[in-house]
Amino acid sequence: MKPEMRNRLAGSLLLYAVTDRHWLGERSLYDVVRESLEGGVTFLQLREKDLDAESFYEEAVRLRDMAGEYGIPFVVNDNVDIAVRTGADGVHVGQSDMEAGNVRKIIGPDKILGVSAQTVEQAVLAERRGADYLGVGAVFPTGSKDDADSVSIETLKAICEAVSIPVIAIGGITGDNVSRLAGSGICGIAVISAIYGSKNIHEATVSLKRAAEEMVRSA
Repeated sequence: MKPEMRNRLAGSLLLYAVTDRHWLGERSLYDVVRESLEGGVTFLQLREKDLDAESFYEEAVRLRDMAGEYGIPFVVNDNVDIAVRTGADGVHVGQSDMEAGNVRKIIGPDKILGVSAQTVEQAVLAERRGADYLGVGAVFPTGSKDDADSVSIETLKAICEAVSIPVIAIGGITGDNVSRLAGSGICGIAVISAIYGSKNIHEATVSLKRAAEEMVRSA
């Protein structure tokens, strides 16, 4: 990715929202996502683990279009096929998903490739294999992902120093603890329940975005 494109990507990673059906209750996914977009989410990831392929495809198309209305990037978690079929802006993969280099070969040079990392070694290797940004965590305890390994603030800083691509933190981040990430080198935060687990999603998003902006400025 060219430097100017990387700078643009880093700016869009300020408040990265990851969908999760666990928090929907009586609400529809589309309604809660739109509320978050209205509140100022800057990047959207669709994460689905149990939907059948056709339902996943239809959902991804609808959220791709919705993200497009707000002019923000839209990526699909893990499912490279759905990302390609829907023309999503890119895909995000974890350490146990398809290897980053193989993903890059499939999606091509112009799509966004995000990779999860928990160590400096994983981060450096992901960048070498074509990652455009890294999601590092869990930086705080989280109930959204049972298998999330913890990552210390010191490791987060070391990862930011070891790579030249943008880094975001994920895992247990709330408006109350986001300031603890100041000075780590990240360009933004990824959240699930801090937005989608809130009774007032729009209000929570506005508040969290403000906190993220203050954290990044304090770096």
